[in-house]
Amino acid sequence: MEVTTKKYQMFIDGEFVDSSSQETINVVNPSTEEIISEIPRGTIADVRQAIDSAKRAQKAWKKLPAVERGNYLLEISKEIRNNEAILARTISEEMGKTLALAKTEVNFTADYIDYMAGWARRYEGEIVQSDRPNEQIFFHKEPIGVIAGILPWNFPFFLVARKAAPALVTGNTIVLKPSDLSPNNALEFAKIIEKVGLPKGVINIVTGSGRTIGQELAKNEDIGMVSLTGSYNAGAAVMRAAADNITKVSLELGGKAPAIVMDDANLDLAVRSVIDSRIINTGQVCNCTERVYVHESIAEEFITKVTNAMKEVRYGDPLIDGDIDMGPLISKDALESVDQMVQEAVADGAKLLTGGKRAAREKGYFYEPTVLVNVNNNMDIMQQEIFGPVLPIATFKDLDDALNLANDCEFGLTSSIYTQNLDVTMRASKELEFGETYVNRENFEAIQGFHAGWKKSGIGGADGKHGLDEYLQTHVVYLQYNQEKK
Repeated sequence: MEVTTKKYQMFIDGEFVDSSSQETINVVNPSTEEIISEIPRGTIADVRQAIDSAKRAQKAWKKLPAVERGNYLLEISKEIRNNEAILARTISEEMGKTLALAKTEVNFTADYIDYMAGWARRYEGEIVQSDRPNEQIFFHKEPIGVIAGILPWNFPFFLVARKAAPALVTGNTIVLKPSDLSPNNALEFAKIIEKVGLPKGVINIVTGSGRTIGQELAKNEDIGMVSLTGSYNAGAAVMRAAADNITKVSLELGGKAPAIVMDDANLDLAVRSVIDSRIINTGQVCNCTERVYVHESIAEEFITKVTNAMKEVRYGDPLIDGDIDMGPLISKDALESVDQMVQEAVADGAKLLTGGKRAAREKGYFYEPTVLVNVNNNMDIMQQEIFGPVLPIATFKDLDDALNLANDCEFGLTSSIYTQNLDVTMRASKELEFGETYVNRENFEAIQGFHAGWKKSGIGGADGKHGLDEYLQTHVVYLQYNQEKK
């Protein structure tokens, strides 16, 4: 079957435009390795045009009552739901996500926008007591200005909302840079922006290379904050670029989530939750379970159950193979990186129980669901993010041992523990060095929570009222008044 190559344009100042370079980038379906679209290869001039547009628009946008800004968001979420089918198919086609998960992402995105719109009447400043007579001290919460949103490829549509919705409701404008691996959904989103009549310049979308577009966004003096979701290396590059202007950064970076399975755990629950947290999006999620520590007294039973469950994982082309659990990896580079990590672990003494190689398919970047044992914390497979359907499992003697192993990592995004013991739960909740800990459940955050990493997993965070605060700055007003009677 011949594939029709779509032609997309960027969205700047309320209009669809080509790049000033007139060059394009091919977008590939990772299930078929076929080119499915062309996007503009944006230039520094394109980025600056988008920033200028956002800067002009922000002057009027911040003066609009917050509830009116929220109403625009509600119109956007309504149109997202009306276009669920095309958006879900676009996501599946360009990044290999199962159609069921893509539909979940689309609807979760609409829910997220609705949630943030609801803050329009609720976010607030303060009045605090003064040390002086006849004075009031007001804390005003104000928008930062123009936000740069640099998006990842793994949850590309949801991250549009995670960055744009809190930015807009608080009076900021935004320039979004989608990943060049999965940009089509963001450009379909631009059609929704146009349809609802969002004032021009409030949201701009520029496509192209991260080294060009992302670098300019991070170092441009008219950007008030850079919000990036991506790798540690990308986050470090943004911080360096933002440093000259002391631009605020909010970074969600890599993770290496440990799962601790205690000897009193509900094993069937733990197995199902660990598997769900490992194969979701083919293991390409920052808060995925990346390593498991199981108590030595139950290790044999747990490992047997996990291995059997991984053997039953169904994978294939999300748009052809129907009821599957996961799709391909995002790219050839990703496939080779995952395989290299597995082969190096085996060379260092790890034992393969299932998987361990590229899947036997004619096309597509598919990797077999993989379980490794005989691993230790000195191996890269236990220290560096795998970002694929590979599960390394180690054992521990007691809770002290488990906590030490889990915390022995430069990342600190998410973690989990499986136990029926309240004392163990409370101690783990206090001592795990991660932004999130999940108890007896899979790793997946809530809209009203706060998704934030410790250590090299990031700065700042997203979601809930604390995530909304990332997009606000404080203006303190000391108001002295005359109380004398006339």
